[in-house]
Amino acid sequence: MAVRGYDVIVVGARVAGAATAMLLARRGLRVLAVDRARFPSDTLSTHQVQVPGVALLNRWGVLDRLRAAGTPATRQVRFDSGHVVLEGRFPAYGGVDALYSPRRTLLDSILVDAARAAGAEVREGYLVEEVVFGRDRVVGIRGHEKGGTPATETARLVVGADGKHSMVADAVGARRYRQRPASTLVSYTYWGGVAMSGGELYQRPTRAVAAFPTNDDLTMIYVEAPRTEFESFRSDIEGHYLKTLEQCADLADRVRAGQRAERFRTTPDLPNTFRVPYGPGWALVGDAGVVMDPITAQGIGNALRDAELLADAIAAGLGRGQPFDAGLAGHQRRRDAAIGPMYDFTTDLAAFNPPRPADQQLLAALRGRQAEIDRFLGVFAGVTPIKEYRSLGNVRRLLGVHGLAKITAATVGAGLRSFRLRPLITEHPEHEQPANAGSETSASAW
Repeated sequence: MAVRGYDVIVVGARVAGAATAMLLARRGLRVLAVDRARFPSDTLSTHQVQVPGVALLNRWGVLDRLRAAGTPATRQVRFDSGHVVLEGRFPAYGGVDALYSPRRTLLDSILVDAARAAGAEVREGYLVEEVVFGRDRVVGIRGHEKGGTPATETARLVVGADGKHSMVADAVGARRYRQRPASTLVSYTYWGGVAMSGGELYQRPTRAVAAFPTNDDLTMIYVEAPRTEFESFRSDIEGHYLKTLEQCADLADRVRAGQRAERFRTTPDLPNTFRVPYGPGWALVGDAGVVMDPITAQGIGNALRDAELLADAIAAGLGRGQPFDAGLAGHQRRRDAAIGPMYDFTTDLAAFNPPRPADQQLLAALRGRQAEIDRFLGVFAGVTPIKEYRSLGNVRRLLGVHGLAKITAATVGAGLRSFRLRPLITEHPEHEQPANAGSETSASAW
């Protein structure tokens, strides 16, 4: 049995894992990252790297490779609620003003290459059999490359970056909190020859649709629907998918003028949960730590931000050679503060509550006010702070005194719910686990 020592072992080398390995290796730590896949490798994804995530890629020196591979930038976006159509641009953030929707075969490979270039050892096609414990803490993993002999690898810290069905999280018993039931299904595919001038977002009764350009002159179009419709939806995926697009202005006509390039990817496996992200000898990052419905396409950006926050905490602790549980506790607080408002926004949006008059009044108030439209679109991009946008003061500013007078305070509190722009909601305490939370678990990297 071969035994080797690392500072950190990262289980999972897709977006969260490869980014974490890269950042730690750049700080001089000895890092091993393992993944069962061999890259390039595809995975379920909304593809969109929201503007703050793009800013991180740019700061890390990775964005140029995405651009060089022909990944189109999306600066213009159309939001169509069915009652109001708004067109604008995402606000700039961290020196970038566009989102990108790369194929995961490209993005994940670029990050794996960047981790290797930073000095991390990356083993592809590696199967982790178990997390290894020593006394009261995690001390490593046991696994093997395909066809190889099982061996134990040891480290001062094992990071689970292995997705929603995280084996690491299960092995250490990472506690869940702030759970919400899975409520949707998603189906997407790629189309060639679809005329696009930017990104497109549609909200319809019990439906959400997004269309964004991706690599190879293709457009990725996904449809989201209630999970309760899964059995009927999967009986005729293409039929239900195209029927939904028919509700979205001329999108169905443009799709029919093009050609489908690949098979449909469809899943109802879309849970919403936080996990406690650290313990003796272990930590979690990306979907292993927090996962939410893909309706707001935040998964990649969350993973990138989480990787940087965790890498900062790990490097600070290991660099001093002192116990760093306090640093990891601080990481959890920062992570939850960063993700919490979008998590609530997302899970509310995925409930498909019908729009109320107050929603329509607010969106209508944005017409002809380009700066306000861009600011509104910034909510979906993760640029405009949700708490700020949800505040009663902002609603008053947008509607004016007379507009606000048309709806009662109760309507403002409840009526804005369906577009999740209502005033500040009550946040769950950091470790709260609602009594009625389900036990849903899932995989795949959204």
